[in-house]
Amino acid sequence: MNVKRIFGTILTILGIIGLIYAGFGFIKHSLQTRELVVAGIIGLIFFISGIGLVKNTKDES
Repeated sequence: MNVKRIFGTILTILGIIGLIYAGFGFIKHSLQTRELVVAGIIGLIFFISGIGLVKNTKDES
């Protein structure tokens, strides 16, 4: 298995979790706005970099 593809998948999953956490916090108004913005930005960075790793890594058989 390709390590880059696995790492990209993990980053993508973490990014999705971060974006869901930030969205849920914005809806519930449970945390401060700054914390939610930081969580959303980090989640977006993880998501985009994970998708990029998975997309640009070639399959080796």
